[in-house]
Amino acid sequence: MLDIKDVSKRYPNGVPALDGVGLTVAPGEFLVIVGGSGCGKSTLLRLIAGLDRATAGTVALDGTPVTAPRPEIGKVFQEPRLMPWLTIDQNVAFGIRHLPAAERRTRVSEALARVGLASHAGHWPRELSGGQAQRVALARALVGRPEVLLLDEPFSALDALTRTDLEEHLLDLWAFDRPTMVLVTHDIEEALFLADRIVVMHPGPGRIVTKLVPPLPRPRDRAGADFHTWKYRLLVELDQATRRLPGDEAFPAAAI
Repeated sequence: MLDIKDVSKRYPNGVPALDGVGLTVAPGEFLVIVGGSGCGKSTLLRLIAGLDRATAGTVALDGTPVTAPRPEIGKVFQEPRLMPWLTIDQNVAFGIRHLPAAERRTRVSEALARVGLASHAGHWPRELSGGQAQRVALARALVGRPEVLLLDEPFSALDALTRTDLEEHLLDLWAFDRPTMVLVTHDIEEALFLADRIVVMHPGPGRIVTKLVPPLPRPRDRAGADFHTWKYRLLVELDQATRRLPGDEAFPAAAI
């Protein structure tokens, strides 16, 4: 279980990024975080990943504090960040160099097959499309078999059709062995299509203002009436969150 307790983050220049964020993410849950620019979504992911330290509060995985990067926690960035001097299979294997060669080959082969790129193992990053490159980034994150996978707007730079295809593909990958997923996005439809639970954050400093659990069966029909009803509701919640001030009485407690 991922447990975030009363986490605050203030940058060295004094700017507060997060204030009293509390959140518990159940094993295997697909959690999506939405909010306006400056609400600390990416900062929160960095704290969960152990890439940064909270000013106050704690982040723990299965009861153990997260104070540095851990193999149990994988991360996919907005850009694929593939190393151009390595082939695709070498990129995927980069994080499991400590494993025996035979196991590395097996895991890389399985990971590339799961993202539909088994035939591209010996290719170079420059030979891939944007969608293919992000699939490789997913394979690289999954090859270590993380307990938690963090995704920071991984599809934001892609065209609409590629983005939709990868959203569906991500759900298939998640369903395979159910890692805990925490995804940050600005895209309301993406959040609603993917999430078991949606957390809405307020900017400046970032705080959690509400949560939504869409009662929509999977696979979700983007064209369905229920989907559009919930999409409108999420838009309203997000609009209210951006207008609300931290001192408002309507501002709910941060811990969920």
